[in-house]
Amino acid sequence: MKLLITGMAGFIGHAVARRLSGQGYEIVGVDNLNDYYDVSLKQARLDDLAGCDDVRFERLDLADREAVAVLFERERFDRVIHLAAQAGVRYSLENPHAYADANLIGHLNVLEGCRHGRVGHLVYASSSSVYGTNDKVPFDTSDNVDHPISLYAATKKANELMAHTYSHLYDLPTTGLRFFTVYGPWGRPDMAMFKFTRAILAGEPLQVFNHGDMSRDFTYIDDIVEGIVRILDVLPQRRVQDGGEAPDTSAAPYALYNIGHGSPVALMDFVRAVEAATGREAICDFQPMQPGDVPRTWADTSALLEVTGYQPRVGVEEGVARFVEWYRGYYEV
Repeated sequence: MKLLITGMAGFIGHAVARRLSGQGYEIVGVDNLNDYYDVSLKQARLDDLAGCDDVRFERLDLADREAVAVLFERERFDRVIHLAAQAGVRYSLENPHAYADANLIGHLNVLEGCRHGRVGHLVYASSSSVYGTNDKVPFDTSDNVDHPISLYAATKKANELMAHTYSHLYDLPTTGLRFFTVYGPWGRPDMAMFKFTRAILAGEPLQVFNHGDMSRDFTYIDDIVEGIVRILDVLPQRRVQDGGEAPDTSAAPYALYNIGHGSPVALMDFVRAVEAATGREAICDFQPMQPGDVPRTWADTSALLEVTGYQPRVGVEEGVARFVEWYRGYYEV
């Protein structure tokens, strides 16, 4: 079975490729290696995969419609795991066009490739950011998400709508996964885990937004990857009843799941976990809430559990300790 992983030089893409290597797939990975954060880290992830004989990489920008069409026509993928995107809530305030190019045009080009290539299942990344400032917790995929508070969140909601359209029109099975604050070894430098560890080890102040009054459903990378792997062969089906389409909100072969730990952690408790793992005390620089940010996230993961049987296993203390160990080794700190 031939598998495409977009964003393979990214945090989650690298981990998925590593996990699926040796499992009987022929894996093709693409990434544009943009400079949103340290390109050498992205290259190091690719180098880490260099010894995997069943994984090959091609540098490609998904916003390049012709190049994407050629890729799908040449390779004839059976499954696609679409993880490539312009990430970051705050950066979307500075460079909005990057989000239109990567998250909207790139996503459309992947959908078109899947449609014409008759791909058996598209699994794609959405985000907990779509929930915005919803007061109801835990967040459920049936909740209203019509009021995004960042452009990044708006593009992720648009991805879900675009995928549903292709499922409805072309019977393309699509599954969207709303990721909740993924962290762990090889993580992204723009995220809290990385920033807190770097600041604490350097003896520098770390910025703590909303004066620390925040919580996140921190989810360890191995748990995220296991959920992706398990959902890959759970194909959504068109729903019918009495010879016709099921009379609900959608009958298309389309699914949407939260993928998170399912238990939020207060931000200051997360800081204390980093202190324990590093053996250093944090110097906290308390800041107001940032535009586009949300006070809390909390995933209802019961639907994903029902179809895959998988529950997250790694708690914050263990996950943070693993990250700090990787960070010390990678950066020789």
